[in-house]
Amino acid sequence: MGRADLRAFAVVWLVMLARVSTTVAIKDKICEEVTIPMCKGIYNYTYMPNKFHHQNQEEAGLEVHQFWPLVEIQCSPALKLFLCSMYAPICLEDYDHPLPVCKNVCQMAKDGCAPIMSQYQFAWPERFECDDLPEQGDPDRLCMHFLNASGDNTQKSTPALPTITAGSNGVPGGQPRPAPPSGGCKCGCNNPLVSIPPSSKSWYNRGISAGDQPNCGVPCYDPYFDRSKKTFAKFWIALWAGLCCASTFMTVTTFLIDMTRFKYPERPIIFLALCYFFVSLGYIIRLIAGHEAVACEKDLQIVRYGTTGPALCTIVFLLIYFFSMASSIWWVILSFTWFLAAGMKWGQEAIASYAQYFHLAAWLIPSVKTIAVLAMSSVDGDPVSGICYVGNQNLDNLRGFVLAPLMVYLIIGTSFLLAGFVSLIRIRKVIKQGGTKTDKLEKLMLRIGIFSVLYTVPATIVVACYFYEQQHRPAWERALACPDCMPDFRPDYTVFMLKYFMCLVVGVTSGVWVWTGKTIDSWKQFHRKLCGKKTSQTQARYTAVTTIALPKQTSFTHV
Repeated sequence: MGRADLRAFAVVWLVMLARVSTTVAIKDKICEEVTIPMCKGIYNYTYMPNKFHHQNQEEAGLEVHQFWPLVEIQCSPALKLFLCSMYAPICLEDYDHPLPVCKNVCQMAKDGCAPIMSQYQFAWPERFECDDLPEQGDPDRLCMHFLNASGDNTQKSTPALPTITAGSNGVPGGQPRPAPPSGGCKCGCNNPLVSIPPSSKSWYNRGISAGDQPNCGVPCYDPYFDRSKKTFAKFWIALWAGLCCASTFMTVTTFLIDMTRFKYPERPIIFLALCYFFVSLGYIIRLIAGHEAVACEKDLQIVRYGTTGPALCTIVFLLIYFFSMASSIWWVILSFTWFLAAGMKWGQEAIASYAQYFHLAAWLIPSVKTIAVLAMSSVDGDPVSGICYVGNQNLDNLRGFVLAPLMVYLIIGTSFLLAGFVSLIRIRKVIKQGGTKTDKLEKLMLRIGIFSVLYTVPATIVVACYFYEQQHRPAWERALACPDCMPDFRPDYTVFMLKYFMCLVVGVTSGVWVWTGKTIDSWKQFHRKLCGKKTSQTQARYTAVTTIALPKQTSFTHV
């Protein structure tokens, strides 16, 4: 501890001996040496638990070090003292009362750092409210006040040391001026971001920006992940797109072999599988064509912004966006038909009579949204997966065309599903009371429950991943544009891989509904018919040849 600290603590001892404090004592306080790296050297001892109920310095250190980037850029010279006083409060052996910083220290830290935090869409935490701290000079409450090492109020580059003030009893204490936001944070279209030159007339001054830097674009390949992660992402998408394509192809083919087997309310599962088949085709086309050919502007080496072409990009967008939205609506229809059958006691014929309306809703609504996206030139490239979609670079489009519809579909579908499931449970109770076996109904409930989980869980996770992306993407881009401010602010690779997995896994699990013994019987019967048809055709051809040949032989014999 430095001489300035010793003088400060000597002052507070004199003040405490001169009067009786009215603050509440801290029970069973045990002073321990400060071990939090950021707080070492400010004062020597602290106690736990702190006001945030951290039981040890390890817990407190994990949380306080989240603010290290702000301390590193020196947005306020008082920030470190303020944070440490909150997470590792100073401990004096013979003084059993809290000793917080003064209100003006908190205000100084807030004035300097809150503007920086707001630039990255973070608010000043409510738990750091300055009004809860004592005023400097309060005769009833001691508090620590911030002074420069020289003891005056001018801002210098020397380390800041705390002093303790006891208010209006003649003890000296300076009043520091709030520190302005640090001017060391320089932003620009820095590498790996790509600057768009004025010579590129097709893209210059077209509203393209990254990290709030005009005429600045995100590079073709994702700038946040290394080569090994990009390679794994390609393999990961190829794996699940292939499995999704195979599973949905088998499901749809099984339906075509025996269409009478799949009636309402289960038939929407087939159309849901059909949608995921085309979604997987979109990813497969991207894998075959290549990342750059689909998602990138080759001349500038940036991802596509606000476009409707070329044809390859548009095809991938149509397959993935249109059919993913259609699959969500078919999920709503599936839940609705289950509700009609279980809750409203509708029969198969009654539900099937509305099939044309189901198809109208399932194909028309995504068509309108897809046309709107194309009309607004809102298709853009995804630097991670290399697909063309909507909302990859424009958050408003992501919220309006992706997040909002998915949330609405998920809520409506889940509501119908739960209502139908409750009705099935009631029916089961009634049947059991009548002494009838409920084995078939229980199997139906089990299959519905399994399939519901296999859809709702991935759909919910996809929505959560999009929320994560729209919440943090501006900060990721600003971290690239302003590397001196938030150098380590990067997206979580796992979230992206989870998103692509969940976007395709429903297609894989859609086969659950047809993975039964009846499916095997249907394929066997189809194989018999196919083989029987070929045998009949062969016999017919042999008979025809014989019939034609016999007259020739007869005429030849007569000759």
